[in-house]
Amino acid sequence: MEKLSIFKFKSYSNEPNHLQNIYLPMLFSSTVSCGFPSPAEDYIETPLDLNEYLITKPAATFFVRAKGDSMVGAGIYDGDLLIIDRSKTPIHDSVVLAVVNGEFTLKRLLKFRERVVLSPENPKYQPITITEEMDFRIWGVVAYSVHKHIK
Repeated sequence: MEKLSIFKFKSYSNEPNHLQNIYLPMLFSSTVSCGFPSPAEDYIETPLDLNEYLITKPAATFFVRAKGDSMVGAGIYDGDLLIIDRSKTPIHDSVVLAVVNGEFTLKRLLKFRERVVLSPENPKYQPITITEEMDFRIWGVVAYSVHKHIK
């Protein structure tokens, strides 16, 4: 039988510059059945700090909110919180935050021998083939996305 994990995150109190830890029970080390219910766990494991779990290089990591529906096929929806890691090297098939001609875009990076394509994950949108004339930069790789399920 596995232990029940504790979910820990940092929260600001009403006092300026005062950071406090908040602990919530979480079944992190256990799997959760999406079919038939499984019995609940009865004892507690060490705390899970989402900062440690989701952010490997704090100085190179930032958060952005997704806007639009071009990446729904990758499980990224309008309003999702994205954790972007600038220390990761973008490789073929990475989901990246890029700047194309001064505009931010979130797309899947496809690298071919002689071309680079930023591909949406929604058939309503067209891929962007990067040319030499374009001002193109990758700002970071999407490490995680956080999707809210409660309205």
